Amino acid sequence: MSLRIGMGMILLLCLGNAEDFISEFEYGQMLYQNPRGVSCVPCHGDRGEGALIARYKEQGRSVELRGPDIRQADIEQIRAAVSRGPGVMPRYFLTDEEIKALYSYIREAERRSLEEPE
Repeated sequence: MSLRIGMGMILLLCLGNAEDFISEFEYGQMLYQNPRGVSCVPCHGDRGEGALIARYKEQGRSVELRGPDIRQADIEQIRAAVSRGPGVMPRYFLTDEEIKALYSYIREAERRSLEEPE
């Protein structure tokens, strides 16, 4: 984890109310990019659209390991995924506030991407 992000997280936790300094979207974005030192981006893409993690050969055939598209996941699916770490996903120890901010970021990033001109 970078020193800047780590210090920012400590400051926010010490002050107790992240919304006084950054928006819930910004807080969720920070968590998405680096929750507990492991970014969501390499597996789930910049906005949760899913991404290619690896290609490999298995019994002579090419296989792709992909992170799932999480843009339409509900908050309970997000909570379950970060809490138990399905498959190759690491387990995160996020607070309920962090999970809500992460969920809000994913939903808002998707909404904003739909509004972007092509």
